Parts: sequence; C-alpha cells; structure tokens
Amino acid sequence: MKLVILDRDGTINQDSEQYIKSPAEWKPIPGSLEAIARLTQGGWRIVVATNQSGIARGLFDMSTLNAIHAEMHRAVGQAGGRIDAIFFCPHAADSNCECRKPKPGLLREIGSRFDLALKGVPMIGDSLRDVEAAAAVGARPYLVLTGKGRKTRDAGGLPKGTEIFADLAAIAAQLAP
Repeated sequence: MKLVILDRDGTINQDSEQYIKSPAEWKPIPGSLEAIARLTQGGWRIVVATNQSGIARGLFDMSTLNAIHAEMHRAVGQAGGRIDAIFFCPHAADSNCECRKPKPGLLREIGSRFDLALKGVPMIGDSLRDVEAAAAVGARPYLVLTGKGRKTRDAGGLPKGTEIFADLAAIAAQLAP
C-alpha cells in the first residue's frame, strides 16, 4: 500500500494564529486540492494527522471539527481526490500526551490502523513538529514552505533527510508523476 500522511493547517489549508474554528475559516492553499487528487489518482492513500488543541482550549467542539473536516472532504472530492482517514490530537500543548506532534503517538496509531510499518512513508507538513514526528517513526519527512514552512526552514534544526518543497503540489508531482 502506498500511504502518504499530511498535516492539515499550513499544508492543505491556510493556517491562522487564531486557529481554524469553523468550516467558513477553512480555506485551501492554492493547488493543494489538486495535489491530493493527483496523489489519489496515482494510487496513494491519503491520511491527515493534525494537532487540534483548539478543542482543549474551548475554541471549538467536536461537532465543529467534524464540520470543518466534512468541508475538507467535500472540497477534496470535488477536485477528484479522497482523504482516507483523519487522525487528530485534541489535547493542549502542555498536556504531555503521546499523540501531539512532535511526539510520534498519532503516527504510530496510523501505522497500527493501516497495519503498515511507517518506514519510508512520506509525512508532509509545514512545521518542525511535523518533520520531527516523521523522523521519530522512520517516515520520510517533507517540509512544505506554505504555512509556517519558511520560518521552520529558516530556523534550522530539521531532522536529517528532510526534503523541502515549495508546496504540496510540488511534492505530489514528484510522488505521482
């Protein structure tokens, strides 16, 4: 099985310092929906792994998160793509849970659910915590320069082997030529 793991905010959709708190605030990054469609049509299974501490902060509830994800599924589907699963951490940064990236719990859960070793599986995100989580499970870390990606690249300290691309579309062009 060809599996690719995507971060959500800053990778698929525009990020916000105030969090994405409603379906109306969810805006795709130009080219990201088509990139997911290209990956889907290239035989890739798409899984999203996202930290959603806005739940723990009381900024939105589960029904709102489900509505945001329904909007994302709809938009991806209209572009000809499919997201097979969404895994999220609802905890605050100070909760010390195992599922909040950069800890590898969320990715390990994906591996378990799909009965797949994650060694070499592409994990694409815009933050240091995304690529650190990928490296922790032996996945292939990719950094996109959308969202927080430029700041992340410029700060340095990326795990060895992290590949850097302009955006999700550029990675999709490489993975699904």
